Amino acid sequence: MNEQKKGRFLALEGIDGSGKSTQLQLLLERLRERGVQCRGTQEPSDGPVGAMLRQILTGRMAADGRVIAGLFTADRLDHLVNPRDGILRQVRSGVTVVTDRYYFSSYAYQGVEVDLDWLIQSNRLSAELLRPDATIFLDVPVSRALERIGRNRSHTELFEREDRLTATREKYLEAFQRLRDTETVLTVDADADAETVAERVWAAAAHLFD
Repeated sequence: MNEQKKGRFLALEGIDGSGKSTQLQLLLERLRERGVQCRGTQEPSDGPVGAMLRQILTGRMAADGRVIAGLFTADRLDHLVNPRDGILRQVRSGVTVVTDRYYFSSYAYQGVEVDLDWLIQSNRLSAELLRPDATIFLDVPVSRALERIGRNRSHTELFEREDRLTATREKYLEAFQRLRDTETVLTVDADADAETVAERVWAAAAHLFD
């Protein structure tokens, strides 16, 4: 279905504390300065499944990894194809959409506890419906990520432990390798101040807007 796209679709990926939300906003600002019609979106979405996921991810509800991964898949598909404001409709209409997570997030987060083969299969439909023009992986040392989390949040979420973040980073890299998505997955060194990382992100994505 990608041949019907008029806008661009970019995903920013990385472990918690990698700076995804900040870089999403900085990239949108740069695109708007260049006259690109764009919008940012985040996962979990604002829908009912997304609300449930946020309860789980902050530890207020309990669920095992496979249940969480299934909920992510359901929420993502709704986020993608919702007829009112879904990502697919936006991109087809000419809007560039930047999201701070896409189908890789379930591979990474739940691949720690759930078989990666099952995760790849359960997320395949998202990739078939709309594959990102670029997935920018913000790679940051786990120690730096934990520092950022500690400065910016008053609570510790379910996945924000050194062992979990380390395993999550490894699952991202494993998923990228297994999918052989070498052309569209771009790794950016995010171990720097936000402005420097923003320049690196733009250097990785600029060719899409030439």
